[in-house]
Amino acid sequence: MALRDLDDVIGDYTGLAQTVLDYSALMKRMVDEAKEPGFTVDSWGPLAELIDTENFVRVGNFKEVMNWQDYIGFLTGWAGSSEWDCSFKRVTEAGSVAFLELEERSQIGEFSNSVNSVSVYEFNDAGKITRIDVYLQMALPDPELLASYTEVQI
Repeated sequence: MALRDLDDVIGDYTGLAQTVLDYSALMKRMVDEAKEPGFTVDSWGPLAELIDTENFVRVGNFKEVMNWQDYIGFLTGWAGSSEWDCSFKRVTEAGSVAFLELEERSQIGEFSNSVNSVSVYEFNDAGKITRIDVYLQMALPDPELLASYTEVQI
């Protein structure tokens, strides 16, 4: 399957598929902005507009479960020290769920990796994201990468 730049496909979709692509594009922009002075958990407001922040649940790479406040706290720490980018593979929408397949690339210090991801986004009736489940295919991570999870209950 040929990978495509997210910017090249983002205008080709509507509905929930469009929302998950918007989420990914915002994530990229905000991870880049997180290195600037003054970036805090409150800076995730543009992303929060897509989220039902009161009912949000994210189940991550290591089956860790976070609500919205936990998630933006984690993102703030991670994004401040990480580079992240992605390439689009496919998005599929069924009912109130969208499945987004990406190749994600990140770098933390000298450690870099590339993973294949499938994120399953669940939506409420208002079209807000209520849940994200993340599934990855990746090489075994360096133990130093896991240090960023010291405050996360897995």
